[in-house]
Amino acid sequence: MRFAYTFADMKKLSENCKENVKSLKSILTSEDILVFQFETKDKKACAAVYADGITDKMLLGEQVAKPLSEKTAPKTAEEAAKLLQSPENKREKDFTKISDEVLAGNTALFIDGIAEAVIVGVKKLSMRAVMEPPTSVAVKGPREGFIEDIKTNMSLIRNRLRTPKLNFITMQVGKQSKTNVCVGYLEGIADKKIVEKIESKIKSIEIDGIPDSSYIGKFLAEHHYSLFKQAGTTEKPDVLAAKMLEGRIAVLVDGSPIAVTLPYLLAEDFQGPQDYFVSPYRASVSRLLRFLAVFVSIFLPAFYVAAQLFKLQLLPFGFLLTISGSIQDIPLSPSLELFFLLLVLEILIEASVRMPKYVALALSVIGALVLGDTAVKAGIVSSSAIIIMALSGISAYTVPDLVGTISILRLVFVVVAGSIGTYGILLMTALLLFYMITADAYGTPMLAPFSPIVRKDLKDSLFKVTMTDLKTRPTVFKTKNKTRLKINEEAKDGQD
Repeated sequence: MRFAYTFADMKKLSENCKENVKSLKSILTSEDILVFQFETKDKKACAAVYADGITDKMLLGEQVAKPLSEKTAPKTAEEAAKLLQSPENKREKDFTKISDEVLAGNTALFIDGIAEAVIVGVKKLSMRAVMEPPTSVAVKGPREGFIEDIKTNMSLIRNRLRTPKLNFITMQVGKQSKTNVCVGYLEGIADKKIVEKIESKIKSIEIDGIPDSSYIGKFLAEHHYSLFKQAGTTEKPDVLAAKMLEGRIAVLVDGSPIAVTLPYLLAEDFQGPQDYFVSPYRASVSRLLRFLAVFVSIFLPAFYVAAQLFKLQLLPFGFLLTISGSIQDIPLSPSLELFFLLLVLEILIEASVRMPKYVALALSVIGALVLGDTAVKAGIVSSSAIIIMALSGISAYTVPDLVGTISILRLVFVVVAGSIGTYGILLMTALLLFYMITADAYGTPMLAPFSPIVRKDLKDSLFKVTMTDLKTRPTVFKTKNKTRLKINEEAKDGQD
């Protein structure tokens, strides 16, 4: 088989239609690669080679076979392309490239007397409709979400950024899958050095296949063993367009509804799409609540364990009496009790994600009510520990993109609190802060604009100001065009 591929790859196209089809079929030996044979008006043989299932046969008949069968045979591939009614066609002489086009859903047209193939774009697009993404539901704002077709996703971005400065660089990644990957950026706003670095990294990927954009995100990460993610993600075109206007670069992958954005800041995970459709006061309160929820999710179980084992004075006296009454006759230590409950929580989450929809609903009810209530009545765990676990688990999902990191940190802090107490919590916090402060990717600190402090960028971080005050793009992205808003004096006087 390998010998046949090499032979056909080295062989040049001939003027004989049947020989060209035979050579191409020696490369594409699968049974779903079909050949449609027909003749021109003057009885010259023609053959269209296509992949069954991903080629639109109706378009193939109307735009390729019908025009040629009603005309005399063209003498060159250029003349043949002009006779076709398809707006998307090109000429090709390389068998390897022709086979790639056929596998992508296009049709290779061979005509007797022409030693060249015409590639006709008659791909059959089977895709779901553009709808609101399930992971980014907003009460106010656009409802559009990316789908699995890269061209549709590119058009959604183009529809929001109707400027000639919007550039797309398309590449193929994967020796077997040959997945289309697109890098999008705004010329004059995005840092050209970062664009070139991302393009170079994608081109250097040597892997069999790219099923999803998460694979590309892993290869683009500068610190592969980082506890925190190295790239931002979004399923909404409006969010991606806003990030690109700030100077970020977008990476789209065919077959994935999730776009990757670089450079990445930790603060952007605390920002929601709805924040820009409500008042700045409401947006600021929402962001502070998300930050507080993450803090509670990570530290509350650890402080609960440390307070019981080492420093009960941390708790109010009335609350201390309540806890003391609930933990009597509990066989597990506080640290093991919380660790066990958090482990059960993670198991329930994993099971509910992988279970069928309606079974998962029943499972969550059983896990939350039956198991929890039974465990308390049986004296295995205390009711206060159940409340701490539930509050910590719910709080983590206020920032969905950080749930994985929060779960790991929560377990680590519980173990440290049960071993060393409050000193261990403080030590781990210091180590975590040091790790986050020193982390960067593509020259952008992860904790910017807080470390280092960039005063201009603080206007749209944990606190949000009005849109009229966001006159410049984020400084941390080092964009050449820093101005994004100009208010003329007449409009300003009218506002006053």
